[in-house]
Amino acid sequence: MSARAKGMPDKVAAPETGTAAVSSGLTEAFVAAFRHHPSGVAIITAEGAEGPVAMTVSSLISISAAPPMVAFSLSASSSSGKVVERAASVVVHFVRRADMQLARLCATPGKNRFGPDVRWSRLDSGEPYYPQVELWFRAELRGRLETSGACLVTAELTAVSSGALVTRQAEALVYSNRAWHALGPVVDTVSAPMLLWPDDSATF
Repeated sequence: MSARAKGMPDKVAAPETGTAAVSSGLTEAFVAAFRHHPSGVAIITAEGAEGPVAMTVSSLISISAAPPMVAFSLSASSSSGKVVERAASVVVHFVRRADMQLARLCATPGKNRFGPDVRWSRLDSGEPYYPQVELWFRAELRGRLETSGACLVTAELTAVSSGALVTRQAEALVYSNRAWHALGPVVDTVSAPMLLWPDDSATF
């Protein structure tokens, strides 16, 4: 039986692209929306041919818990991003309010992120990392998706810092509207947890 006989259209019409002015307005709305959409902050470190690199990202997302997988985007214009994209493994640091200066350092172009006045070390497996950040994961890159002006990478977490399961009271660090913000709970989440999508494996 044909698709039309089943009450289905022969084909799905493509959405109208609109005029250049509409497209421009869409881009402006997109930028404005995400500028005011708070994002968690993480630092990614990796080893390159010319030495260690580090970068601050606000695009880190969870994909699954078993196996533990994350994803983040890298700008095509970032020299550190190109090194991370080619790396086999990286270290993902979950930074807090106390780590803001380190996050700012790793977000500032031209700064030496592994200079003599910066505390850093290497894992036994060779990756550079910042031991002052309490929670970090070693991760192996699994996939890369090239897009216009960026690359989306996925990574599987393979090792974690000691004491990772210790309850942390320090304020989270988020980035919104081109500024750093400390994030604290608005309710007592210990006695009244707020679950958004309890059946969604990517929401914790």
